[in-house]
Amino acid sequence: MMLFKCSAALLATAIVSSVEADTTTPFGKNYFGKKFEPAFEDIGEILRQSDLRRERLAEEAKDPSTRRRLDPADEEFFDEFIAHSDSQTCTADAHAVPFNEQVRGVCLGGWQVLEPWITPSLFYQFLGKGQDTAALDTYTFCEVLGPEEGNKQLRRHWDTWVTEDIIRQLSEEEHINSFRLPVGDWSFNPYGPYVGCTDGSLEYIDQLLDWAWKYNVTVLMDIHTMKDSQNGFDNSGKASALQWTSAFSKWPEGETATFLHWPIRTAEWLGKFNFSSFSYPTINQANIDHALTAVTNLVDRYKNHPAVLGLEPINEPWEFTPIDVLKKFYWDGYLIVKKAAPRWKFVMHDSFRFDVNVWGGFMDGCPDRALDTHIYQAWKPPSSRFSFYGDACAWKAGIAAMEEHFGPVIVGEWSLATDNCAMWLNGFNDNVPGYPMLPCKFVPCSPPYMGTDQPGTPIDQGEPYLGPYGTGVSGPSWGQCPVGRDWMKEHKKNVTEGKDWEHAPPQAPPGRDGTDEVMTNLARKKILAFSGSGHGFYFWNFRTDVEEPEWSYMLASERGWIPKGTFESDHIKSACNHEDKGEFLCVARRSAGNEEQVRGACQWALGSMGEDVSVVKDLQGDALYDEADIVYNQYWQENYIKGATCDFGGTAYLQYNSDAASDDEFVDDWVEPDESDQENVSKRNAIIGIACGVLLGGFLGFFIAMRSSVSFNVRVRKRMPRSLQNSQVFTSRNSLLGSESMPMLLDESDMSTMQRVA
Repeated sequence: MMLFKCSAALLATAIVSSVEADTTTPFGKNYFGKKFEPAFEDIGEILRQSDLRRERLAEEAKDPSTRRRLDPADEEFFDEFIAHSDSQTCTADAHAVPFNEQVRGVCLGGWQVLEPWITPSLFYQFLGKGQDTAALDTYTFCEVLGPEEGNKQLRRHWDTWVTEDIIRQLSEEEHINSFRLPVGDWSFNPYGPYVGCTDGSLEYIDQLLDWAWKYNVTVLMDIHTMKDSQNGFDNSGKASALQWTSAFSKWPEGETATFLHWPIRTAEWLGKFNFSSFSYPTINQANIDHALTAVTNLVDRYKNHPAVLGLEPINEPWEFTPIDVLKKFYWDGYLIVKKAAPRWKFVMHDSFRFDVNVWGGFMDGCPDRALDTHIYQAWKPPSSRFSFYGDACAWKAGIAAMEEHFGPVIVGEWSLATDNCAMWLNGFNDNVPGYPMLPCKFVPCSPPYMGTDQPGTPIDQGEPYLGPYGTGVSGPSWGQCPVGRDWMKEHKKNVTEGKDWEHAPPQAPPGRDGTDEVMTNLARKKILAFSGSGHGFYFWNFRTDVEEPEWSYMLASERGWIPKGTFESDHIKSACNHEDKGEFLCVARRSAGNEEQVRGACQWALGSMGEDVSVVKDLQGDALYDEADIVYNQYWQENYIKGATCDFGGTAYLQYNSDAASDDEFVDDWVEPDESDQENVSKRNAIIGIACGVLLGGFLGFFIAMRSSVSFNVRVRKRMPRSLQNSQVFTSRNSLLGSESMPMLLDESDMSTMQRVA
């Protein structure tokens, strides 16, 4: 589970020509759009440098005397370029098929290669089972069910998970021009329990390609699996290593089905991995040859199909894969493809090492190759939406740098998930230790997409969380499935920090859910970042069984998070304006126990900037955090355009600058208060209510006494100035402070005057 790039020079051509050219291309519609212009000046210089390199290669092709010295026996001539196996480079590229159009599409994951988190309805039947009766991936699915029952269930799954109607709906999204199709190596070179169990898969793939051609969409073929697993994930066909520990789990209710996976995960495609030296003592060449045979068979079968865009020969080889062995595999696969299908693109995953020092110069001058990188935020520590926004936009610079030093880059997988809550995301009934980091929302588990004939469905609403149990927790309980978390609308006092997520509940109350706004903004920023400086992207995934729009393109589009139609909108073109204009500050997290991590990150940043690292050596508490705010922000402001993020080992986050005028198009004005806030509000309201009651009661009592009590009225009036004591306010019929029955107040002078008159 969990990118397709062109050369930077060709991207420049695409940008310029898109302003003038017709809206059709060799692949159909021009999805890039006529009016798009690069919004960032730094991209222009990167493109210019790449043009110079391409010009140098062209000169070498024209004048052999300027060419780098290569062994003539090492040259392999193709119609439009020359391949040099010794240096793994090419010359004389004729650019016969210019990569002028970005790929914009979705992955058709969970169809040919099973992943329990994508299609849990297929795996509910294994809840409550044990070592020999539970399946966690495609390999054990076929092993446990056997070829006959396994194939029966797979065909029902193939019939319903991807349909012609779905392909038609996706093709009607004006910006979608390609699909990335994960397939199993077993379909092209069968082995083990897949034999018989996966019979018929090729006919379904044939049908999918015909639908794609019918609806004017290309397909990137992605061999997603390798024999003995290239990464240990279930998406490789076989989760490895896996150790059942049920015999040790007999307390408190007797033996419980348990297993261990993540702490001992390994990848054995290239051989047995040595955890002491973090290396492969010997390389399993037989497995490599098996993979190259699968490549050959796939290319031979589909080399003339007009819908095929190209091939990705392996998905996500893990980060400990020897890079020289991996590059040799890529080179051999590239030559196989170019000999049989010279117009195909050849896409290579970066092995979780998106580094120009690793890939810069590899296959230099070779046409139609691209680097694939997968960019997810779901495994990042919880943070504010500003941090996720900044991280998304920062990828523009990293992609542009790789385009400069390597060539075309495609973001082959990305999603909108900002948490790790999706059920079984890290494996069937399992989780990576420590994940998810915040409580998750639960929703009713969806009915089975393939119909109720599927064993184990619908999920039993009367059952608690069932085994087998991995090292982490994730699974259905009482008919409810964990999904994502809602984003809460924030209070104005906190909008400059965007930290209200820290105390927000997983599910927002009605009227206070800010998820639509946050996801819409995040989608715009990612679309801009991945297409603004690269050669396009594929969203993972096109759909999900459980309702998870952060992972489902179709649901995200339905909710308006990803716009329908073209991406030619000011909303997308200006999506990263805040981040690019520096309207954020990179500051330190004030977390208990993280001072040493903060100190180390500061020393690294200071050293990188050529500054004195000793300035933070003896700082403690607030003094350290205040200095870290300055160091972090200085480093990030100077380097974010180069691809740096505000992370610093999880000790920093982006804080919104209060001098900024607004936050995108989303004005936060509310936050769900936590319990202590609610208690304080209740006390304050009670005090105010009592005070108001006392005041109101006092006023009412005063008015009543002034009108009804002669003695009270007289005592009050005697304390007033003489000129006011007999005012009509106190002695008239309609007065609020008296009545006509109230006596006149007379002093000694008044009495003598009355006696004289008498």
